[in-house]
Amino acid sequence: MDPLTQGVLGAALPQASVSKKTVAVAGIFGFLSGMSADLDVLIRSTTDPLLFLEYHRQFTHSLIFIPFGGLLCAVVLHALFGRRAGLGFKQSYIFCTLGYATHAVLDACTTYGTMLFWPFSDARIAWNVISIIDPLLTLPMLALIVLAGIKRRPAFARAALIWGLSYMSLGLLQRNEAMDMGYEIARTRGHNPIRLEAKPSFANLLVWKIVYETRDKFYVDAVRARLSPTVFPGSSVDKLDVSKDLPWLDANSQQARDIERFRWFSNGYIGLDPRNDNRIIDIRYSLVPNEVAPLWSIELRRDAGPLKHVAYMTHRDLNDERTATMRAMVMGGN
Repeated sequence: MDPLTQGVLGAALPQASVSKKTVAVAGIFGFLSGMSADLDVLIRSTTDPLLFLEYHRQFTHSLIFIPFGGLLCAVVLHALFGRRAGLGFKQSYIFCTLGYATHAVLDACTTYGTMLFWPFSDARIAWNVISIIDPLLTLPMLALIVLAGIKRRPAFARAALIWGLSYMSLGLLQRNEAMDMGYEIARTRGHNPIRLEAKPSFANLLVWKIVYETRDKFYVDAVRARLSPTVFPGSSVDKLDVSKDLPWLDANSQQARDIERFRWFSNGYIGLDPRNDNRIIDIRYSLVPNEVAPLWSIELRRDAGPLKHVAYMTHRDLNDERTATMRAMVMGGN
């Protein structure tokens, strides 16, 4: 989730749990702690471009790490602000831990995948009920936690939590409706999907990306769920078959190992880029939801040495045409 939403939810939980006297400082501690788990993005390598994919949303986002993450935040924030505000360290620790605890659960509600059960499992949990940015979730909660701090009324923070839970419950209903529509699309094509997922498109709960897998392909479509239900047909791409698609690749090379790392990160939804046969794409994400046009990919080099890593690339060309297409989908047009 975006940092602002992480901070807002992180502030709301401790604010909702305290007395009027400490509601403002609880919000500040919770806000900063709620964002702090994403400091794992600093774990990077200049030689291994996929390292950050393995560590982002890993140990700092594990449920078992919450007490330690809260402690680290409390040590810093108590020294900087807690003493001046008249807090005991125990109070600072509770505020920080409550704020930190919201982070991983909120991330798991998105589509990216969060290792909630690390180190016992490296499965990436993604409930697919909310976009990574959604103003209709964030802005009302932000207004309520600010009011809670200014007015010193925890009831506003409780209202923020109720709004957040209600909105994500709506996302769950929308996701299930979108999945039903996705299965109907597959049925009309004579397909029995091996697996099918519905993911919210950017910043809304109306339009959903449908991705499903058959024996040899991935199919990508979009649907507008529930309100004026609409299907936006997409396209398909062959599933990656390394031996067939990349016959020149040494199976013992670092590039071959990097493909498997990218496969794990992408939950197996990978294929060759139709426009570049040296590029492997993550099928799950695109700016326009019914396109096979990835947000990120890896690119291989045929002349790379056995120890050379792949290149990691991002693709975020949101031009006027794509913006207009996405707007029309949200508004119910074809």
